[in-house]
Amino acid sequence: MKVVAFSGDSGAGKTTLVERLIPALKLRGQRVSVVKHAHHKFDIDHPGKDTHRHREAGAFEVVVASNQRLALMREFEQSASLTVHQLIAELYQGVDWVLVEGFKQSDLLKIEVWRPETGKLARYIDDDFVIAIATNAPAQLPHKTLRPVFELDQVDVLADWLIEQAHRFEYSFEMQI
Repeated sequence: MKVVAFSGDSGAGKTTLVERLIPALKLRGQRVSVVKHAHHKFDIDHPGKDTHRHREAGAFEVVVASNQRLALMREFEQSASLTVHQLIAELYQGVDWVLVEGFKQSDLLKIEVWRPETGKLARYIDDDFVIAIATNAPAQLPHKTLRPVFELDQVDVLADWLIEQAHRFEYSFEMQI
């Protein structure tokens, strides 16, 4: 499997880029999974549903499955900060690509998503793991770079580049965990 992270500040367009990149990679015959960093208390379950009732009753894990999907919810009894590598290890291994959104401090190869209107500094200058930049304003990048620069709306160009560079993104579980 290949793993690439998308980092950038809130409002830069990471989610939209990943959302558009998934079907572009699927059209190229690739199976894609996503690891997304969420903040603190988020929930995908709803009060009154069986799974929510089981969690509220104290279950450590609840797995719900149908003939079309599976979901695993795990309640940590104490605050736990899993690494991105631990989360990748939780995924089904039969995928071609894992797109990681967030985890900007990780040691994964990253594409930085940057927009000048966020008012935030670009990180590619100081982060050796940023190997490309996706932006809506290439001419406004704060520092010259030899890294590839992609327009945010040219998702097909980025998808083709990822496929061409796939060897760079091969993930080794043995080295990470």
